[in-house]
Amino acid sequence: MQKNYAPIYPHDPIIEIFENIYLLRGSIRLGIGLSMNRNMIIIKQNNELTLINAVRMSETELEKLEALGSVKHIIRLGDFHGLDDQFYIDRYQVTFWSQPHHVNYPDLFPTKTIQSDAIPPIKNAEFFIFEQATCPEAILYIEDKKLLITTDSIQYWSDWKYFSLLSKIIIYLMGFRLGLFIGGPWLKRVTPKHGSLKSDFDRLLRLDFQHLVAAHGTVLENAAKEKLVNVVKKQFGI
Repeated sequence: MQKNYAPIYPHDPIIEIFENIYLLRGSIRLGIGLSMNRNMIIIKQNNELTLINAVRMSETELEKLEALGSVKHIIRLGDFHGLDDQFYIDRYQVTFWSQPHHVNYPDLFPTKTIQSDAIPPIKNAEFFIFEQATCPEAILYIEDKKLLITTDSIQYWSDWKYFSLLSKIIIYLMGFRLGLFIGGPWLKRVTPKHGSLKSDFDRLLRLDFQHLVAAHGTVLENAAKEKLVNVVKKQFGI
């Protein structure tokens, strides 16, 4: 029986952004006149594919995905995302990775639990956990690529693709601008009362990275760490 999956929203074709790492820029409709972009990352190792921040795509694009390899893993890095995970879990019978105790889509139970000492299904990679956050949020760090794959915590926007006019106005009034930033609504939601995530960001900045791609926005190459250092200083102070 067909499950009540979310619809297929407009999206770009799959493109390769680093060797054996692919990006699907998609979108989501949040309400009448409200839409924004969202991204899925695809990592290929031998003939196995891992999908991160899953976004459902058309059958034509799914055929292209399947031509790349066999989908074996889904990684859910953030609490606000997960809309299309069930579709891929059912279609490909994958191993599903996430932290436990998600507020959004709580019925998506991991077959592999994301924690700081968990070994990801990606070579030369590790999970970074926001330990102070009140909702689950993680980053996948791929050491040999010097790449951070994030969800809502850190984002880089260089355009307004897939944003409706009303969404642009609302998001602008909320303080969003093009460039690298820590997600404001995310930070407000996950910061403990009378607490701070500064220690988490300090730990993150000890990693050796240059590039970043998030669940929204575009790819930031080469300047991710230096830009994040400045953003963290501005957000939390030195």
